[in-house]
Amino acid sequence: MSFQDRVVIITGAASGIGRALSDELTRRGAIVVGADKQFTGSDPRAVRLDVRDAAGVLRLVDDTIRTHGRLDYMFNNAGIGVSGEMRDLTLDDWRTVIDINLMGVIYGTKAAYDAMVEQRSGHIVNIASLAGLIYPPGLLPYDAAKAGVVALSSALRVEAKAYGVRVSAVCPGFIDTAIYENAIGVKRDRQETLKNIRLPVLPVQDAVRAILRGVEHNQATIVFPPSARLLWRLMRMNPALLTPLWRRTVQHLRRPTVPRASSSPSPGSGASG
Repeated sequence: MSFQDRVVIITGAASGIGRALSDELTRRGAIVVGADKQFTGSDPRAVRLDVRDAAGVLRLVDDTIRTHGRLDYMFNNAGIGVSGEMRDLTLDDWRTVIDINLMGVIYGTKAAYDAMVEQRSGHIVNIASLAGLIYPPGLLPYDAAKAGVVALSSALRVEAKAYGVRVSAVCPGFIDTAIYENAIGVKRDRQETLKNIRLPVLPVQDAVRAILRGVEHNQATIVFPPSARLLWRLMRMNPALLTPLWRRTVQHLRRPTVPRASSSPSPGSGASG
């Protein structure tokens, strides 16, 4: 399948996976409309958008179709990370993560789906996470939001087939993006955390190629790299097999931490891990 001349919306397009997807799809000849809270809005293909604004998301879809005549792909990518045990996280932390990582995806999915049903074609790609499949401790709001994205995508895929609409959930492992540095909650050293988990970190360009390969093959759940697929397989076989890993994760969580940053998070960064 070629992306040449396909009309694509990508949220969270200013950085991370979203920016890399925008660059790669543009290189492949797609017509890309990027949306992000960090954009100024001066470029019609770089729309300023907070995905927590349902009306704004709908307006983005409507404007794109009005300009280009259709919408072929909707990448609901905007997301934010979180770190900390339940006792460390506030209800405001929970609301922020759920509003961006789950409700933002719901708004984008609903707006794109209604348009795609009418045109009887299209593909919705929701960027979830491996965390939405295996539920690591220390990321509870993130786990819950990403599991919701997986459930939404899986169920809608069945409904959508009769209308010619495809739906995929992307569940990457750890990707080399700024989501670690921009996470809310308890701040932890990125390299120390990844060393403790002992999982590989995939370059963002490799992640983009894996995502687009899965989209081209219309995979329902796109899980990568191989280490992520292994953990998912173990989770499905017997969740207790991951207990030693989760114990080590909790031990790391309970080490001395960096104080919370006072700056507000941006929901524009791409999701990962």
